[in-house]
Amino acid sequence: MQKIITSVTVFNDAVGKRMSATYSEVEEDGSIISDNKRFDRIITDNTIKGKADDLAAYAQSLIDET
Repeated sequence: MQKIITSVTVFNDAVGKRMSATYSEVEEDGSIISDNKRFDRIITDNTIKGKADDLAAYAQSLIDET
């Protein structure tokens, strides 16, 4: 069985920078065992926080261009 990430969202909330992700569990033959499972974590690693901030800054730059 393989777990495949299908979406990742990073956002700020009252407790810090939160990552929410969904994934599917898939058998080797391609059959889906489960779909749209979700987990949430507070990002505590400073390197990853910096990368999340860089991605948000990039998104902001795209908005600023329009």
